[in-house]
Amino acid sequence: FMERLTVSLVLYRPDSGLLRATLASLVVASREAGVVPDLFLIDNGGSEEALAFLALPDDWRVHVFSGQGNVGFGCGHNLSLEGAGDYHLILNPDLELAPDALCEARAFMRAHPECGLLAPAAHWDDGRVQYLCKRVPAVFDLFLRGFAPGWLRQRFAARLARYEMRDVIGDQVVWDPPLVSGACMLFRTAVLREAGGFDPRFFLYFEDYDLSLRVARKTRIAYVPAVKVVHHGGHAARKGLRHIGLFVRGAATFFRLHGWKWF
Repeated sequence: FMERLTVSLVLYRPDSGLLRATLASLVVASREAGVVPDLFLIDNGGSEEALAFLALPDDWRVHVFSGQGNVGFGCGHNLSLEGAGDYHLILNPDLELAPDALCEARAFMRAHPECGLLAPAAHWDDGRVQYLCKRVPAVFDLFLRGFAPGWLRQRFAARLARYEMRDVIGDQVVWDPPLVSGACMLFRTAVLREAGGFDPRFFLYFEDYDLSLRVARKTRIAYVPAVKVVHHGGHAARKGLRHIGLFVRGAATFFRLHGWKWF
């Protein structure tokens, strides 16, 4: 990146081991790309221990935001927007970049000035594909995916596969996927600023879907399989009642803003 790259991570009681792995992968990918990024670490609470033992290169500029309390995922990332460079990478603290991820991302962005937001190819730890790009869901799709028993999910497997864009996500670039995941988003910062960042009405869940739809009105989004990541997270429904509540609240806000579709 001849241009300036900034990276922001929002932390809330992060798993220290996963955070270290995320940052180690960012260090390697940055070196491969010959870039020294500015790193924004937004501490939404409970991150002191994890932040105390970070081994980062001496020439990196690290900005820690703390004391704001738990302002949520989107509002946390928005804190880094003022200081963002020409490119801004939004990264989850449970996600590892492939060594060549930033090289590949830069090459694609340079070759395609019409692309304002790049989404990577994600895999689980065991190598299975993780379908992070989605089509706009109906309420029923979210119920199926998050809360339905296995037999019911099985019955609607084709419907869920369509929601997860399994028919098109693979080894080819996919232009204009409707929704991409906030776990890893590489923006041209001008586009992110023009969109106003994340909508503060979302606390956790669906702020990335909302931002995808708003960004798509201003630029093109691309799923780029050459940019590879491993994502260890996900599964709101398995995280307990509080997360289920946040998931439902986020979904309701999303449908209220973009139109209710039940089935």
